[in-house]
Amino acid sequence: MTTRPRIVCAVDFSESSRRALRTAAMLAERFQSLLTVATVDDPLLATVNGAQYVRPEDSTAHLLHRVVAETIGDRLDGSEIEYIVGVGKPADELLRIARDPRADLIVMSSHGLTGIRKLFFGSTAERVLRESDIPVLVTESAMPAPGSWADLTGAVNRVLIPVDLLPGSEPQILGALRIAETLGVPALVTHVIEPMRLPFAQRAKGLHIDAERRARADQAIEAFLRSTPAPTRLEGLVAYGDPAEEIAKVARDRHAGLIVMGLRAGDSPQGRMGSVTYRVLCVSHAAVLALPPSVRAIADTATPPTTSAFMAMPA
Repeated sequence: MTTRPRIVCAVDFSESSRRALRTAAMLAERFQSLLTVATVDDPLLATVNGAQYVRPEDSTAHLLHRVVAETIGDRLDGSEIEYIVGVGKPADELLRIARDPRADLIVMSSHGLTGIRKLFFGSTAERVLRESDIPVLVTESAMPAPGSWADLTGAVNRVLIPVDLLPGSEPQILGALRIAETLGVPALVTHVIEPMRLPFAQRAKGLHIDAERRARADQAIEAFLRSTPAPTRLEGLVAYGDPAEEIAKVARDRHAGLIVMGLRAGDSPQGRMGSVTYRVLCVSHAAVLALPPSVRAIADTATPPTTSAFMAMPA
């Protein structure tokens, strides 16, 4: 029995979240997925609404329907969209909605509006990334929302894949390469060497150690490129400096509109997102797709693959 793929998109009624909604709708259309549009009310607002009469046209549910209609028009049939208004902490509610039933992708903006009726995407995005075991696509608020698949691939242009060269990262790298294949764009595998902090008297020794680290990283990247039969154009690059800033710089210089990173911390394949992924979100103008330690593909031969398929299988 085939389970229909599902995308969850978080909306706080800001223009940034409308851009995320347009992206989510286009992905749902492309991969024949159910689109769940979710927003979260503050408990105080829910209490006030429950204690007094609220006109239907002023309710959050009505506003959510209206924003969806204004934002994506008739891109999707009504039966392909689900509307959910949660009550509580935004990150907790969004994760609950995405897990029951389990979604294949969460789409949200990196920025939004504050206020009693709004999600605050700064802290919410960080919490979702830290807790999610589902891939999360965080769209960049400054980029125009794609109107077509060609717009999306044109905006992406290149997929940047930062790697830590630690054991357990290969599935996420291969998943990222399949995303580039699906989009039909080249991929750039990048490793950033973080400078060692040594006392002044030992800095000359540190330069020698850094040179050795760079040589090993170059060899590892080259070995990976040789062993990976990627159908898409594939390049490797070793950079030096602060990881988040260097990743953002490479994305800007190489015109990479999508950065695909793993949701793990430290050297544990089962860990959660470290600080680098969220810092990249803060300093980069590219969209970021965060993959959990285990990238789950959809076994469905009847329909095109969707979301985790957008990240783990060719179209």
